[in-house]
Amino acid sequence: MAKKRDQRSGTSSGRGENRIHSSSRQLERANSAPDGSKLVILFFFFFFVSSVIAVVVYRLRESSSSSSSSSSSHKGSYVYSRGLVTADVNYRDVLSENSKASQNISQRHYTYPVLAYITPWNSHGYEMAKRFNSKFTHLSPVWYELKSEQTNLVLEGRHNVDRGWISDLKKAGEALILPRVVLEASPAELLKKKQRNKAINIIVTECKEMGYDGIVLESWSRWAAYGILHDPSIRNLALQFVKQLGETLHSTSSHRNNEQRLQLIYVIGPPSSEKLQEHDFGPKDLETLSEAVDGFSLMTYDFSNPHNPGPNAPLKWIQFVLRLLLGNSGSRSKSLASKILLGINFYGNDFSLSRDSGGGGGAIIGRDYLALLEKHRPDLQWDKNSGEHFFFYADDRDIRHAVFYPSLKSISLRLEEARSWGCGISIWEIGQGLDYFFDLL
Repeated sequence: MAKKRDQRSGTSSGRGENRIHSSSRQLERANSAPDGSKLVILFFFFFFVSSVIAVVVYRLRESSSSSSSSSSSHKGSYVYSRGLVTADVNYRDVLSENSKASQNISQRHYTYPVLAYITPWNSHGYEMAKRFNSKFTHLSPVWYELKSEQTNLVLEGRHNVDRGWISDLKKAGEALILPRVVLEASPAELLKKKQRNKAINIIVTECKEMGYDGIVLESWSRWAAYGILHDPSIRNLALQFVKQLGETLHSTSSHRNNEQRLQLIYVIGPPSSEKLQEHDFGPKDLETLSEAVDGFSLMTYDFSNPHNPGPNAPLKWIQFVLRLLLGNSGSRSKSLASKILLGINFYGNDFSLSRDSGGGGGAIIGRDYLALLEKHRPDLQWDKNSGEHFFFYADDRDIRHAVFYPSLKSISLRLEEARSWGCGISIWEIGQGLDYFFDLL
């Protein structure tokens, strides 16, 4: 299924709306304009926003030393040696090359931490995790939810666990296994001291019994949805929960090595606007949790949606988000940057541009993208402002669509941006990409 995130989370649908206040008007213009001018109109707004942000927050971060490091890191990469990492790409290149990668699949080109998500509804991700195990430092299968049942807490999801796959992973490489746990339980009860202790004990016990290396925790978006984060006292309790969980995991030995401790990676969303809102996870929260959390999985994707079609994750927006969270300089900023896992999407979007159909469309994965290329043989276009490839096509009802899907060039630019900050990356999710994407890692 073409899912960007677990549909049960429901956390991302409004994020683009908060950032793009007039995008619906831009879409109306695009739909009523002649076909030849739709491209200019569709991207005019994104260009304007990008330009404003660029004036405020953008600066060149690449130095000659980082360029040299980048060049050496690509040595032996099939996609670079074939000249495939370019803005000037056509559909034939993608169709003929997408399943190829270097024979040396154990060589890492990206030396900072790499977290890869795997979902139960996309079996291709399980295979990619085994095949490219050495490319990753952390693997997070999306398996668990902690829920409330009256006064009890129940951890659901063990039925998703594939023990044979875990065994294969441990034979294939050293990547740590940290399943994702989503806190579905009502925070009104969960954040009370007694229930908090019980929840943490349930999570840590599951790690011990199943031999995990820790967990990836997703809770902030849920707490925001409950509307509790505007209250300073409850917000403090929420932060305390994460801190206590991290400290408890850090005091627990890993099954791999008695000297190795269990880890906590925490999922955070990007700020919803240039001015931090009460529900946003901001720099102070990052500082508060920095000692208790081993990494922050930053969801820098889902910038656009069917109501506001456009790029998946504009590069200048990513730069803005990093600067907002980390500041401009300083040793403390660099220390915090090392714990950020910049989100990179391996899915794309196919948006309908018809007013008559009420807009629409949604996520597509690699096989959907290849099918569209086969059928429509489109001209792949490069938007330098967002740093993404896209194309247009008309469906069988003559409704015009805009398709945005990652390319080698777009992914490489985001890897370079993360590298320039000293950040790791987190990929949602590896079963949705094309095989040659892994040659960049």
